[in-house]
Amino acid sequence: MTIVGIRCDAGARTGVGHLVRCVALAEELVSRGAEVRFLSDLGGVDWAESQLTQRGLPWLPPPADEAGLVAAVDRLGLDALVIDSYTLPPRQSAAVRETGLPVLAIVDGDFRGQTADIYVDQNLDAVIDAEGALGLAGLDYALLRSSVRSLRPPAPPVHTSSRTPKVVAFFGGTDAYRAAPAIAVLLAQTGAPFEATIIGADQSLRDELHAVVPAEGQRFEIIPPTDDLPKLLAEADLAVSASGTSTWELLCLGLPAALVWVVDNQILGYDRTVARGYGAGLGRLGHLGADAVETLGGLLTDAAARTELARRAWSAVDGRGVERVADALLVRAASPR
Repeated sequence: MTIVGIRCDAGARTGVGHLVRCVALAEELVSRGAEVRFLSDLGGVDWAESQLTQRGLPWLPPPADEAGLVAAVDRLGLDALVIDSYTLPPRQSAAVRETGLPVLAIVDGDFRGQTADIYVDQNLDAVIDAEGALGLAGLDYALLRSSVRSLRPPAPPVHTSSRTPKVVAFFGGTDAYRAAPAIAVLLAQTGAPFEATIIGADQSLRDELHAVVPAEGQRFEIIPPTDDLPKLLAEADLAVSASGTSTWELLCLGLPAALVWVVDNQILGYDRTVARGYGAGLGRLGHLGADAVETLGGLLTDAAARTELARRAWSAVDGRGVERVADALLVRAASPR
């Protein structure tokens, strides 16, 4: 039996994007008979921990240094190690590779010094140049959870003006930069009818969201983070979200999306997604104004525009990226060291 370790983190400031895509890969590996062990600091985020426990994925605190990581690899009997972290010291991945164990690094453009046998960059138009390593780049390798993939429609959704649009707004498991209230205000300012479900990551955010006054014909439902998010998205007419790893889930579902960029590492993905017409751009959080209101208003009132966004989005991500990555990893793990 193949045993794969995954070294990734989550937290109030780092968010849960690294963990979510690693969970997607873990699901696929387990479905093929492999065992997976997480070595993760979950930052006290209850939702992050539940993603592992509800799937029966064991996790341990991460080793403090390269010697500890090498010892953990040996103790757990790993056949391969997956790394997905912006903060992991590069010497740790190097130390593991020196033992002969294959390493797969999930990256976002910048390798951040990590050395690996396989690099995965699931971002739009990504290019990997790593001599002697296998590079899996682009949306064909987007790592999506089974709860999303199972809801992918057989064809792009067609929108009509016969019903009030359903909107889902969410900004990761922590919403560290408090985007949800700002977006709720913009939605209200459109004056267009809608039924919006907005996820407030903590009680203070939910309190702030409840204070936003909707216009006539508008309705807000404020909820905490939920595992039912994929189902909510599949039933929605429009999503509003940060331009992070969740963008590829929205594309897979063929869901029209209005995107904001929250932190600098989201700029490139935001620009490329908007330029390709896979999503509508609202701009940078903290600098959203009349243009963002106009864009949201147009999407809420123009069913044809939503249908075109849905068509482009659905064609961009087929949902099979996790299968392709698992194929490559399991072949490498089975190779003689």
